[in-house]
Amino acid sequence: MQNPNKLLQAVGIPFTALLSVIFGLLLVSFPIGIFVIFESDIGGDINYDFPLTHLELFEGTSVYQTASDISIGDVFVGLWIFYVVLFVIAILGPKTGFLKSFTSIISFGKYDTTSNYMVGVTKWLSILVLVSVLINFVQEQFGIVTVPPLDDNDLIQFFYVSLAPLIEEIGFRLILVGIPLFALYSSRSSVKYFIKCLWSPRNLDIHDSKKAILLIVFVGVLFGFAHIAFAESWSEGKFAQATAGGIILGWVYLRFGFVASLLIHWATNYFIFSYATFLSQINSISIESAFSHSLMSTLELLLLASGILSVVMVFLNRYYSRKESALEI
Repeated sequence: MQNPNKLLQAVGIPFTALLSVIFGLLLVSFPIGIFVIFESDIGGDINYDFPLTHLELFEGTSVYQTASDISIGDVFVGLWIFYVVLFVIAILGPKTGFLKSFTSIISFGKYDTTSNYMVGVTKWLSILVLVSVLINFVQEQFGIVTVPPLDDNDLIQFFYVSLAPLIEEIGFRLILVGIPLFALYSSRSSVKYFIKCLWSPRNLDIHDSKKAILLIVFVGVLFGFAHIAFAESWSEGKFAQATAGGIILGWVYLRFGFVASLLIHWATNYFIFSYATFLSQINSISIESAFSHSLMSTLELLLLASGILSVVMVFLNRYYSRKESALEI
């Protein structure tokens, strides 16, 4: 088994290096987000003191435009702390620390795919970006473009993209995937076990994963449809991207749990927009122009390279795992 180990080591060294860089960039995005909300003037005539109830999110409800002591800045801080806590959990667990989990890959060519949440987050984030870019490239060959919904105010837009991952992961992963998985595979009915399985479906005894995969694909399609179905949504080109993203997030939720799926979703929203908005502010350019900045192009190339290596690692690890199982038999 020496050759397989050597091959995994050879791929594992640049793989772990890229994941470490992405981890560092994710970490830096936290203070960038604080700067964007509290120190920049991207909001124009509004700032972090803007009342929460004045958001169009509440339009049509009884609380819309009512007086409120809760501002978007207050809610953002709560979200920010919540994501930081999850980020720390992802670094430390569930079995080993982020950097320590690389030791077996580099030294022995052994790869435990579920030893650390953050490895799963950075790896599958890269794969998600790679898949999204490939889908976008293919669609553009047929004249299908993907146009995002842009809010009139950049500060409000950044607030929304920070809030959306939590709301969407609770809805599409915990409720639409987690609860049905529990109903399909649970052998117990205690509240504690239910919460534990929602947090990480790996706690369920899933022998036959066909039903779970079908559920994940179905919810992924719903996730894609939700991105284009409503007024002022994404253009139709987003459907395929969002569906693929929803399936990947569902798979990550099944394999790693809520921490990983939420942080990947957070990264595709908050992480990307924090850098773009920061570039927009310091260079006095629009958000749209910031996405064409050389730094954003570098981030994309980094994620694409990491995505390619991550796919290679997935297939190599699966191939040699099956080979080892066959030898044991």
